[in-house]
Amino acid sequence: MPRAKQKKIFVLDTSVLLYDSDAVKNFQKNDIAIPITVLEELDTFKKGNDVINLHAREFIRYLDKISDKNMLQEWISLNGQSHGKLRVLNDEGSKTDAAEVFGSKKKDHRILNATLKLMESEPDKKVILVSKDINLRIKARALNIEAEDYETVRVKDIDHLYKGKTEVKYNDADVINEFYNDGKLDPKKVGDDKPVSNHFFILKNHSSSALGFYNSRTQHIEPVRKMAAYGVNPRNAEQTFALQAIMDPEISLVTITGAAGTGKTLIALAGAMEQRRNFKQIYMARPIVPLSNKDIGYLPGDIKSKIDPYMQPLWDNLNFIKNQFSETSKQYKRVEEMVKTEKLRIVPLAYIRGRSLSNVIFIVDEAQNLTPHEVKTIITRAGENTKIIFTGDIYQIDTPYLDTQSNGLSFLVDRMHDNDLYAHINLEKGERSELANLASKLL
Repeated sequence: MPRAKQKKIFVLDTSVLLYDSDAVKNFQKNDIAIPITVLEELDTFKKGNDVINLHAREFIRYLDKISDKNMLQEWISLNGQSHGKLRVLNDEGSKTDAAEVFGSKKKDHRILNATLKLMESEPDKKVILVSKDINLRIKARALNIEAEDYETVRVKDIDHLYKGKTEVKYNDADVINEFYNDGKLDPKKVGDDKPVSNHFFILKNHSSSALGFYNSRTQHIEPVRKMAAYGVNPRNAEQTFALQAIMDPEISLVTITGAAGTGKTLIALAGAMEQRRNFKQIYMARPIVPLSNKDIGYLPGDIKSKIDPYMQPLWDNLNFIKNQFSETSKQYKRVEEMVKTEKLRIVPLAYIRGRSLSNVIFIVDEAQNLTPHEVKTIITRAGENTKIIFTGDIYQIDTPYLDTQSNGLSFLVDRMHDNDLYAHINLEKGERSELANLASKLL
């Protein structure tokens, strides 16, 4: 007879519940254990307007609902037949004391002790600590505790994440000439019967080239022509593709990825300003990721003074666009007027929570520092005639517990591509300066 599959108990760390308040529902029929220290930590996160505060409150309410009059020290059934049981661990008296091993009393060490005690009391079950905290996972393994990341919302093959473009080379110019003459091209001539919707193509031969995109409505590859946007000219094919996606009224959601200096934010802002007449307002925002893990509350001044340092890169891009024109020109004065009348606003992301955004272009910079839940929250705010543009570098993440595979921007690109309302392009060539390109390459 085949050996019975060993039952598992997953011990969830605070970081998992702050990342996903529904995490307990994602372990199939396996049991879930929550160290009492985690409940203490959740209590400190329940106040505030950030997504982690929302998740803390939602999980606390959920736990109250399912426990009702039951004692949480005992195993209680989770809602639904497809789920296992849950209990709170309040016994931290394990034979091995993590506080003594690591030489300090910390909440993380209490979580480890609770896990060790559970392993002692449940020898027939496989106990696994789940945490978004890399260091806690390493400490757990040092104590022979099996530990893993929470990977339910995770891009599996990040090395092959959708790039948004394909380069096709030909031996002669016949196909490219046909494309120019007819203004369209059969997808079969790029080796793909049905390309991804709004996918971009660079067609090349020895002497000529052309840029195109797949229009799923016409089922043809159509030309992408180089255009300027509010004084900003694309400097390479990828920037041209990005601007095409931003300017296309049929595309409501755009993601632009790339390293620092590739022009993501500048192209997004210039494209938005070029379309200012089509929308009531332009919003720009970026996640506030405090330095040294300090909250913005420690900064002096009112809320505007606290937020401005984090928003400065957006102002820098706006000033760059403004300075393409002379101070006496209509374009220069129009930018200042847009800011003054709040036609163009730079806002914290918390500003849009609970709102419906209609007739706006919303640019979210540094989107790799958002969780998948935050990205979903932003997109679901979209009302009629709204375009949302996410920009970021998925390899440059400043938020604890997020990485290249679990951040909201990677998740969005992975899940959304091949949709008529969506376009993505990855920018590869740095355009900031020769010095910046050299530093990116060698340092």
